[in-house]
Amino acid sequence: MDEKIIDGYKNFLANGKTERECCEAIVALAQQHGYKNLNEVSKLSAGDKVYITKFGKAVALFSIGSESIENGMNILGAHIDSPRLDVKQNPLYEKEFLVYLNTHYYGGIKKYQWVTQPLAIHGVVCKKDGSVVKVCVGEAVDDPVFVISDILPHLAQKQMKEAASDFIPGENLDLVVGSEIPEPRNRDKTEEESKTPNVQNKAKKAILKILEEKYDITEDDFGSAELEIVPAGAPRDLGFDRSLILGYGQDDRSCAYTSMLALLESPAGKKTNCCLCVDKEEIGSVGATGMASHFFENAVAELVARLGEYSELSVRRCMYNSSMLSSDVNAAYDPLNANLYDRDNASFLGGGIVFNKYTGSRGKSGASDALPEFIAQLRNVLDANSVVYQMAELGKVDQGGGGTIAYLAAKYGMKVLDAGVPVLSMHAPWEVTAKEDIWQAFNAYKAFLTL
Repeated sequence: MDEKIIDGYKNFLANGKTERECCEAIVALAQQHGYKNLNEVSKLSAGDKVYITKFGKAVALFSIGSESIENGMNILGAHIDSPRLDVKQNPLYEKEFLVYLNTHYYGGIKKYQWVTQPLAIHGVVCKKDGSVVKVCVGEAVDDPVFVISDILPHLAQKQMKEAASDFIPGENLDLVVGSEIPEPRNRDKTEEESKTPNVQNKAKKAILKILEEKYDITEDDFGSAELEIVPAGAPRDLGFDRSLILGYGQDDRSCAYTSMLALLESPAGKKTNCCLCVDKEEIGSVGATGMASHFFENAVAELVARLGEYSELSVRRCMYNSSMLSSDVNAAYDPLNANLYDRDNASFLGGGIVFNKYTGSRGKSGASDALPEFIAQLRNVLDANSVVYQMAELGKVDQGGGGTIAYLAAKYGMKVLDAGVPVLSMHAPWEVTAKEDIWQAFNAYKAFLTL
């Protein structure tokens, strides 16, 4: 195992807690490896390396091969968004001497896991003059952090009887961001105090003053802000043997990072190789930066045009003849909840990269069921490169399920298989992966790019 790759991965997690931050980090690393902005290149040929982004939240990297692009590409496709809380557009309010930020959760979370956690605020505030203010509060040692409060056990008799999905309402996931000292109840005001009118929302105004002085942000600016609430703190080694990693956003940044690095460290080959990192997978791959958009198809069209082969048919042939690993995580086997898994078809921490032939739920609803011929081809190249892998599904039949971006790539006719890192406590604020699996995923993705 290469510890530099593990350290690089942990650094990526620490500094990439939003899709914007991940996209920025990927572009910076790509540029260090000689990749150029596709929009600044008029002509392409074999050996060229380019990237293209969409709104700073999705990115595609291409290493041009010697064969015609119509023969298809080898694509590593991952997503860089993760479950979190998003700040609403009119979020700041004061209630009984406490100041809160109102939020709306994003993606599939267990709401109760987010209370009493130290939280940070990441994102951007876009101002009317066109300037963009980057926000990151809660990560530096001397930064304040934020929290969602919870009921003390002494008063929680009713709460403890409610269903886990209900006892923390979504509207109660509001961040404590400041406070004011209340006036004493049992003290007579002085004559001077009696003349001073009570100031409404005094604590809120104090917070707004801090925001304006430190970030040049006014209350109206929240209307054009994109602020995400994430767990505060860097990923850590887990266990006495340091074999595991505890960190936020490992679904799916464990696969995004290893896919990107595999491409950056692979020489140009016969086929054009690609790493695609998209947004919005956790809420259905919607929007202009999600896999369901035309972002990737348009990027390929731009690529084909610069190769001098453009026609709509060329783009269609390229997509049709491509192969993709949908680089997404799988649920790691949890021995304390073994009844949720078919052990013979589960993935284990440290067992290597996971091939998931199908996802979906119940009768494979919403799945992209991979071709066995494609799986056999991958088994051959991974075995030839001594890569450790495992075959698995998400959980027991009828127990649950989930989806990836695979089915959206498959609609073009390309061969697609889900292949990623097993994750314990998936979608929790702090997720667990094994260093061995990060290493094997990197090697698997590199081997795939040689097809």
